[in-house]
Amino acid sequence: MQKTYEDYAVVLDFLPQGYPTEKGFKRTPIVQLLGETHFSLLEAIPRGHLASHERVFIGKGNRKKINHIKRRLSYDDLTSSAKVELPYVVEEVAERCEQQFVDFFNTSRAITIRYHQLELLSGVGKKLMNELLTQRRREKFKNFEDIKQRIPSVPDPKKMIAKRIVTEIKGEDKYHIFVF
Repeated sequence: MQKTYEDYAVVLDFLPQGYPTEKGFKRTPIVQLLGETHFSLLEAIPRGHLASHERVFIGKGNRKKINHIKRRLSYDDLTSSAKVELPYVVEEVAERCEQQFVDFFNTSRAITIRYHQLELLSGVGKKLMNELLTQRRREKFKNFEDIKQRIPSVPDPKKMIAKRIVTEIKGEDKYHIFVF
């Protein structure tokens, strides 16, 4: 499996004194991050103070706010405040990268003969999936607002995407369409 790298991440939690379980001189500031492209959960060493929901550059090159990435995290490794912030941060990323997720609505396909990728989204059953497919055959969706206007029965597309991403991060489903 090829390693995936993130260029930007959003701060979930900043621990200026490090983890409370660490002893003495080993305590260093820690930041827990969510990658914007692959939704990787990361632990990093910051160069200074960071605010929750702050977007930071973590790619190769000159990082101004992050010294280095320490390790990847699982959902269970997150602090309780990072777990609380995760759905809100994912929603912000979905809004920032709207076109990527609108493209999902335009290009999603069947997983099996009886199951479609759209059905993985919360609130989408066979009836709503067929309505989405019919509308996208007529004309590709332009943005989240276009989806809501053309199909009034669809819940908020941004929230649907965010909820699916959080489900994948938690590892609650065997299918992964956004998190790798």
